[in-house]
Amino acid sequence: MLYHQFSGYIILALLLFRMAWGFFGSRSSRFVSFVCSPAAVLRYAAGLLKRGTPRYLGHNPLGAWSILAMLLVLLIQSGTGLFANDDIFTEGPLANLVSKTTSDWLTRIHRLNSDVILILIVIHVMAVIFYLLVKRDNLIAPMVTGFKMWTGRADPTGGNSYIALGLALLSALAVFLLVR
Repeated sequence: MLYHQFSGYIILALLLFRMAWGFFGSRSSRFVSFVCSPAAVLRYAAGLLKRGTPRYLGHNPLGAWSILAMLLVLLIQSGTGLFANDDIFTEGPLANLVSKTTSDWLTRIHRLNSDVILILIVIHVMAVIFYLLVKRDNLIAPMVTGFKMWTGRADPTGGNSYIALGLALLSALAVFLLVR
C-alpha cells in the first residue's frame, strides 16, 4: 500500500502540473487552444473515416475531450484516495478529516473509478493505434518528445522550460504539503 499511496501522490502532482500547464504552457497544450464544443467533436468524429480529415498540430476535438476525461477520472481517483480507507491497515492522509461513512463512500468511488480509468486507457491506446495504422498519423512520438513533424502553418509559440520546471516543483510541493 505504501507504493500505492506514493504512486497516487505522484499522479496528483502530475495532474496539478498538467492543469497549470493547460493555462501557462505552450500554445498547443493550453486548454483554450484545444477544448471545443460537443458539436465540433461530433462533426470531427462523423468525418473521421473520410479522406481529408483535418490534421491538428495539437489535440484534435475528440482527443481534447479524451484528455479532459482522463484528467477528470484521475482527479477523482487521486482525490478520493486521499480520504479512502481499506478497513484494515491503511487510510488516506486526509481520511481523519471526514466521517467513517464518508470515507467508506469515497473508497467505493475510488474502487469503481479504477475501472473507468482502465476503460479510458484501452480507448486511448486503441485510438493511438487507429491513428497510426489508418490515418498514418504517428501520435506516439509527439506524446513522448513533445514535438510533431508538421508541414502546415504553425504558431511557433512553445512552452518555457523554466516555467515548466517551476510549475512541476510547485505541484510537487503542493502535494507534499497536502499529505503531510
